[in-house]
Amino acid sequence: MTRKTLLTLVTALALTAATLPTLTTGLTLAETPDHTTGMQAEPVSATVEYTLLTGGDTGQLVFVGVGGDIDGVVNPTLTANPGDVVKITLINGDGMLHDVAIDEFDVKTKQIATMDEQDSITFTASQPGEYVYYCSVPGHRQAGMWGKLIVGAPAAAGATGADIVLNPSDLPAPVGDRDPQAVQVDLVAEEVVGQLADGTTMTYFTFNGQIPGPMLRVRVGDTVEVHLSNATNSQFPHSIDFHAATGPGGGAVYSNINPGETAVFSFKTLSPGLFVYHCATPSVAHHIASGMYGMILVEPEGGLEPVDREFYVMQGEIYTEEAYGTQGYVHFDHDKMLAEAPEYFVFNGAAAGLTADDKAMHANVGETVRIFFGVGGPNFTSSFHVIGEIMDRVYDQGSLTSAPLTNVQTTLVPPGGATMVEFSLNVPGRYIMVDHALSRLERGLVAYLMVDGDPDPTIFDGELTTGSGH
Repeated sequence: MTRKTLLTLVTALALTAATLPTLTTGLTLAETPDHTTGMQAEPVSATVEYTLLTGGDTGQLVFVGVGGDIDGVVNPTLTANPGDVVKITLINGDGMLHDVAIDEFDVKTKQIATMDEQDSITFTASQPGEYVYYCSVPGHRQAGMWGKLIVGAPAAAGATGADIVLNPSDLPAPVGDRDPQAVQVDLVAEEVVGQLADGTTMTYFTFNGQIPGPMLRVRVGDTVEVHLSNATNSQFPHSIDFHAATGPGGGAVYSNINPGETAVFSFKTLSPGLFVYHCATPSVAHHIASGMYGMILVEPEGGLEPVDREFYVMQGEIYTEEAYGTQGYVHFDHDKMLAEAPEYFVFNGAAAGLTADDKAMHANVGETVRIFFGVGGPNFTSSFHVIGEIMDRVYDQGSLTSAPLTNVQTTLVPPGGATMVEFSLNVPGRYIMVDHALSRLERGLVAYLMVDGDPDPTIFDGELTTGSGH
């Protein structure tokens, strides 16, 4: 039996059951014992029932609703009233190992791995609130197998803050072939309550309100005049250290300023390359972990070779008192930072911040892509990797005057370091950008490159299989 036939059959059965008048007043459960909260001598009657199919024909690690209002809905929101007896039946629709669990009600189906196999949980929704049902097989929840159960009125929306994620397409145009000149750079140190994750906020330290700070673009031989201001409503002093500058502190000795103050200093760009800048006010690691980093590109004489698309991405870590995924406002944890135990890993400041369509990278088949990639840190080296692509050229350590490495799968970038990578796009699809220390993906470290265009079966061909998460 195909998955499509199974889904059609289960849907028909569920819709038939939905017409029975006993559904809302209570159905006698089958004599096969369910996984319930507490030991019950007699079978219980469900007030509300739901059926979930794993995968379906989506090819993804998801739950698909079967029957009624949730029919065909991916990871549907389930609802119940306080005191309802809820039955959730799980049907295996992809032949992979799955279960469904809800921690707050201490219920979990057995793990099922055979096509068409099923199991159920039954429990009393005793308390109003918003709960998560999910697959507990390692990695499946993080890949997308989760949804919400709302008991009673929907919970109030989680905490919301400013959008601090810098769009990776927001970077200056190439300098090109010009003579050296004086360039003024204006930066503001701003402390912002921003959106870390869905329903979660924290206080960020930023340059110009976003993470990373703006990409600066000059050429070798330019004189860069930096105007750094500290916002009047800041609580901390701030400064800036340019790795591209030759001189004590990279400028930090001239720019450590209190709220409401402005500092001006200049430096000459003696060496081409891709360089990090960051706040250097103690605790330096605290200020960096809170978001105060960016990059400056010093182009070589004559500029860079042209490409079709350029993107700007930086990796960092977030250390919070609260556990990963906690809703509401979360607080910086200095001890976790010293122990190098972050709760979040992020691209451009937020968990999965570069996966929404308006912040993902977009390009077309046939184009050449250049990514300026850096690590703010403060502690972890990145094993930068684009799933499904080979980097044609890697300018290791951000060196633009050395010959590039060619045909590279994964490249190392240390904290306070950078690289420039280039590759051509041959096949359409979603390309996932990661640190190949892949457990970090489950802490929010993921970005998407969406490529449009015609497929080329001579390069990449096959039939979609289920459950890859890619």
